Amino acid sequence: MVDGAPSSALEVNRAAHSPARSPGERTRAACHLDPGRVTSWQRPGPWLVGLVACVAIGAGAPAWSQARVAARYAVTADDLAAGRVALDALPVRGRAPSTGYARERFGQAWADVDRNGCDTRNDILRRDLTDTVVENCAVLSGTLDDPYTGVPVPFARGPDSAAVQIDHVVALSHAWQTGAQQWSAVEREAFANDPANLLAVDGPANQEKGAGDAATWLPPNRGYRCVYALRQVRVKAAYGLWVTAPERDALDRELGRCVVGTTIHRD
Repeated sequence: MVDGAPSSALEVNRAAHSPARSPGERTRAACHLDPGRVTSWQRPGPWLVGLVACVAIGAGAPAWSQARVAARYAVTADDLAAGRVALDALPVRGRAPSTGYARERFGQAWADVDRNGCDTRNDILRRDLTDTVVENCAVLSGTLDDPYTGVPVPFARGPDSAAVQIDHVVALSHAWQTGAQQWSAVEREAFANDPANLLAVDGPANQEKGAGDAATWLPPNRGYRCVYALRQVRVKAAYGLWVTAPERDALDRELGRCVVGTTIHRD
C-alpha cells in the first residue's frame, strides 16, 4: 500500500487456491475483506502515475501502450504467483451437460445472504460505484468505472438501470457444468451471492459475455484481462470447480500477459 491506496488491482485471499472446503468455510473464500464490504477489484488512483514500474511477466513483453493500460489494473507478484499455482492445481475435464440448469437452482436472485438488511445486488452497487445516492438499501444513482470496457457508465435506478448489471465472473450456468450441479442448494445460493464472484459492469458487455468462459469471452478492455483471469482462477479454486482444456489454455495465456506493479517508495 502507498498512502492507504491498494497496491494491487486484485484483492483476493492468498489462501483461495487451497483445496475445496466445506460449504461454510469456502463461501466467500476468494476474498479476504469483510463479507459486506468485499472489494473485488480496485483501480489504482492517481498516485500510481509515475510510481509503478511496468514489468511484463511471461513470454514476450507487451508494447508500452499495452503495458500502460494494463498497469491501471496492476497485480502484485504474489497475486500472480498464487494464481499460477491455483491454475496448475485445477482439474481439467470436459464440460458436463447443461441438463437441469435453471437460475432457480442457485436460489433466490440477489438474496440477503449476509443478513445486513440489503440484497446482494445493492451491496455490489454500493461497493463498485462512486458518487452514489442511497436510500435505505437501494442505490438510486452513481457512476461505474467499468472494468470490462474501461469506460465510465452512469447508473440511475429506473427504466435504464440495466445499463449497469451485476456479473457473475464465473457464470452460474458455466459453474453448473463444471461441478456446481453436484453441490447442495445451500452451496449454490452462497456461490451465486458471493461478492468475490460478483462485479458491477457495463450491461451490454455483460450480455455479450453471457455464460461464456475465458476460452469464448474476455473483457474488451485488454488491460483488465489479467485481473479477470486471476479472479476466475481463484474463484474456481475456492469452490472446487474444474476447467476445460481450452479454458485452461486461455487463462494461462492471460496470466502470461499480466503486468506486475512495483511501488517505488520516495524518501
